Amino acid sequence: MPDRIDLAVGEWNRVSPKYVVVVIVGTLTTGVVLAAASLFLWLVAGWSWGWLLLAVVAVVTVISLVIAQRRTRSIGYRLRDDDLLFRRGIMFQRFVSVPYGRMQLIDITRGPVGRILGLADLKFVTAAASTNVIIPGLPEPEAAGLRDRLVELAESRRAGL
Repeated sequence: MPDRIDLAVGEWNRVSPKYVVVVIVGTLTTGVVLAAASLFLWLVAGWSWGWLLLAVVAVVTVISLVIAQRRTRSIGYRLRDDDLLFRRGIMFQRFVSVPYGRMQLIDITRGPVGRILGLADLKFVTAAASTNVIIPGLPEPEAAGLRDRLVELAESRRAGL
């Protein structure tokens, strides 16, 4: 039986602390849009339970804002000999191991708030559709350097197949 991955061994790289601003702006935007839809259903469409939907939206938005910093700190990645290990989540934690030889595309994306803060997201595409690993909130130079390093590692691993 193969050895299990020891998640406590090694240094985890964290996303930029500025990424919490991106999370807060996204949470507020979603909360405002859902609150407006709830108000519309309550006041214009005449749903008598619309006020309850509005209250739920407000509570979920406030809770999301309170835990935004902790959610940001839970995101991390680690480069190992044969793969990239990614983690995220507070209550429902997700750990994904992406072997370098399986990486097909490494993409850098930048949203409007991230662009203002100088942050970028690194997205990995593999043959498995369910991988869906995105490392958000990296400083742009770090994202570009990590992309180049991972492309180099992926090419060397595929050449060895």
